[in-house]
Amino acid sequence: MAKELTDLAITRESLYGMTEEPTYSGITSFLRRRYTRDLTGVDVAVTGVPYDLATTNRPGTRLGPRGIRAASTIMAWGDAVDGWNFDPFKDLAVVDVGDCNFDPGRPEQVPEAIYQHARDILNEDVALLSLGGDHFISYPLLRAHAEKHGPLSLIHFDAHCDTWKDEEGRIDHGTMFYHAAKEGVVDAAHSVQVGMRTFNVDSHGYQVYDADWVHENGAKATIDVIKETVGNRPCYLTFDIDCLDPAFAPGTGTPVIGGLSTQQARKILRGLAGINIVGMDLVEVAPAYDVSEITALAGATLALDMLCLYAKRPT
Repeated sequence: MAKELTDLAITRESLYGMTEEPTYSGITSFLRRRYTRDLTGVDVAVTGVPYDLATTNRPGTRLGPRGIRAASTIMAWGDAVDGWNFDPFKDLAVVDVGDCNFDPGRPEQVPEAIYQHARDILNEDVALLSLGGDHFISYPLLRAHAEKHGPLSLIHFDAHCDTWKDEEGRIDHGTMFYHAAKEGVVDAAHSVQVGMRTFNVDSHGYQVYDADWVHENGAKATIDVIKETVGNRPCYLTFDIDCLDPAFAPGTGTPVIGGLSTQQARKILRGLAGINIVGMDLVEVAPAYDVSEITALAGATLALDMLCLYAKRPT
């Protein structure tokens, strides 16, 4: 008689460890973690922010959290994460708390809804891994994290600088880090932007290492400059999937050629082990433009790398 199968996204009793089950069936919580709003004993909550009303090119990232979760299930087994050589769920209690709720018919209220959603989770002394959604979501998330941890060092992977000057109060996925630096939410002098392939005459104080620099100098040099810049300050890590070359991530709203490979990105993230990471997000996955779910899989894998990175933070 076949062994009775259970859907661990619902029936999992322990928040720790991985347990083998079919990766192609059941509820698609992130990495098949327990799907719950109960934060008792939780170290990290994974949440989706399915918002894409701030896009300036192709929309569709509202479906990103769903796509990333579905792609992540294939990795929800085994004894260790490739390249890290340990199981982060032996040390971290991680749950999927579902998505941030907001009214798309009231776009002016969305930033506050995202901020309050994050703030409520952080106030439970639970860290947050957020899945976008367009990149604007990082701004209210940063506000909530800075309220708890003080001004943040931002580690920003992207094809775009997202620091173009803008009017106060505008909701745009290309200007939020301009506002964050101007308001002191982010300490730009101790923040790093990696992988840029667009031009902005003003860095607004951020330390910028574009894709050409990364390709020419390599992953180790990139790791070194990031660590030197952020030091032991509380860091927020944001990864726009279009930091990757479209060959590795076609499913995004504003692709730009010449980007990082998935291997380069993963190697850099692994090299950042030991930084004082306090929050993280993975954004701009747009499943409608994807090919065989390779962008969603890249996003899910990088998000898992972020959990490994969080597990290696100083304690």
